[in-house]
Amino acid sequence: MSREVSTQVEEHRVFGHPRGIVTLFLTEMWERFSFYGLRAILFFFLTATVAQGGMGLPKPTSTAIVGVYGALVYLLALPGGWIADRLLGARRAVLIGGSVIMLGHISMAIPLRGQGLVWLGLALIVAGTGLLKPNISTMVGALYPEADNARRDAGFSIFYLGINLGAFAAPYVVSNLAKDDRWHLGFGAAAVGMAIGLTQYVAGGRHLRGAGETPGHRLTSEERRHFGMISAIGLGGAAVALALWAWSGTLTIDRFTVALTILTIMVPVGYFAYILLGSHNLSTGERAKMKAYIWLFIAAAIFWMIYDLAPTVLNDFAAERTDLRIFGQPITAATTQSFNPLLIMIFVPVFAILWVRLGGRVGAAQKFAFGLFMIGVSFVVMALAARLAETGRISVWWLFLVYLIQVFGELSLSPVGLSVTVELAPRAFRSQMLGVWYLSFAVGDAIGGQTARLLRYMSEPAYFSTLAAIAVVASAVLLAFARRLRVLMGEL
Repeated sequence: MSREVSTQVEEHRVFGHPRGIVTLFLTEMWERFSFYGLRAILFFFLTATVAQGGMGLPKPTSTAIVGVYGALVYLLALPGGWIADRLLGARRAVLIGGSVIMLGHISMAIPLRGQGLVWLGLALIVAGTGLLKPNISTMVGALYPEADNARRDAGFSIFYLGINLGAFAAPYVVSNLAKDDRWHLGFGAAAVGMAIGLTQYVAGGRHLRGAGETPGHRLTSEERRHFGMISAIGLGGAAVALALWAWSGTLTIDRFTVALTILTIMVPVGYFAYILLGSHNLSTGERAKMKAYIWLFIAAAIFWMIYDLAPTVLNDFAAERTDLRIFGQPITAATTQSFNPLLIMIFVPVFAILWVRLGGRVGAAQKFAFGLFMIGVSFVVMALAARLAETGRISVWWLFLVYLIQVFGELSLSPVGLSVTVELAPRAFRSQMLGVWYLSFAVGDAIGGQTARLLRYMSEPAYFSTLAAIAVVASAVLLAFARRLRVLMGEL
């Protein structure tokens, strides 16, 4: 009997990890393939003329759309996690979310004239990603026993590799399919990628060992009725407000993106006010940590404001200003979006070793300051590249250098941000704070998408220099207050 049990355990393990990690790894890899594949060509589709099969929108408007699209993905991760926790369970939430994402890509892939299916597709992808993204990570953690921290950390590292493999392959595959105005082939490839991910997710479901099958805190019947009523009122109110705005004749895409940007900023402002102004039985130490965390949140938002201009402003620069050849081989402009995940996969182990060796000598605020400084330096390089490009196309390796510098900044800020969010979270809000961390992405993406409007009034070198200056100044301010923040966070 014991021998039989041992064999069964071995069948469910891969290199010492639960077999379910492979299922979730592949699901996330294909979901990220679909997400980053669309993101790589979305700006070009929006700006392409109607005769070229695109939307014919101005570049600043297209940049703003891509910005709020990314912002809403992160914004909806908060309700997406709540729905899984109270209604669906993480496992069903991932399946439903992935199915909605696939439908969104299919909607965009249907080659019909008009914009309706495009907007519907983007809305479905946003909603589906908000449901899938936070919950698949929850399931990874649920595969491991609570005390098995080391193996769980290794499992998340494997999972992170899946994210970057999908992000690395997608821009090349999707952009080459979408060449010569074959946009719908690119969108279709993203749909196929998500379909593959869903198929193996269902097929490998038996290996998930019950992870995420039931909601963690299921709503009571009374709570369900209350939730349904509030949801109906909220959605109905939003629909009426949008209809009245359209009826007034003042609704435009540009104004709508500005409204969504303001809404995105208001969410974390309201949330932090709720935490700090309410009692919630927070200790003095917890309040101090939250005040310190707001500084880090703002720093992260500034970082993502610049970093997530990659699929828009930097993608456009690649198309218009660089010689798109690598080692003599031609590439698409969108293929440059593969530089970032490639470099992340290379340097993640290096930075993991570095932080272990530095230990407590360098605090979170100092790491954030370094991340901001590096993102600022990357745009100093962009300003120089833009100046050189005024006389002709420049080597695409300039962009590779920019992404290399940005990856140094990301690996100094992003993993540290996740860790410090958990560390500083008040006990009463511990389960919600990772969602709050993702709000920094949302705020940065939304504001960053609006910055491209500055290009109507300034040259590219001036634009890149302005954003670089904002990041460097923010880095200097954060560094100046680093010791005070370490005291508030309890690091000293």
